Amino acid sequence: MQPRGRIVVGVDGSAPARAAVRWAARLAGLTGGPLEAVAVWEFLRLLGEHGFVPPALDGFENERRAGEILAETAGSCAVPLHRRLRTGPPGPALVTAATGAALLVLGNRGRTTPPDAPLGTVAQYCLHHAPCPVVIVRAERISP
Repeated sequence: MQPRGRIVVGVDGSAPARAAVRWAARLAGLTGGPLEAVAVWEFLRLLGEHGFVPPALDGFENERRAGEILAETAGSCAVPLHRRLRTGPPGPALVTAATGAALLVLGNRGRTTPPDAPLGTVAQYCLHHAPCPVVIVRAERISP
């Protein structure tokens, strides 16, 4: 596989996402394709007596944390990395970010996936809906 186009990697701060960044960075270094890290945030919602309501806490905490994750990712990456912060549900946001990309790279599970689940819901969504090939990386395996 030799994608010369843009490689998109989803980041959320989890160990599998960090492994996915390392894998994507190695591939970008080999192929010369640009690498883009995408972090997604959305407002927390709570189910109250009147349905879904915004929390009383700062609703932009998730945006701040996603920005920090992107900065940490860029700081630890061995190749030039473009950063993109998106808002919305993670699966659809990553699929949209991968439009026109040669490859979408994701960790097999995120921070909120139960430890015994082999594949998270975001990875499953992207496998079914991405407009390009998808590579799923486990934390234990990082070489392309």
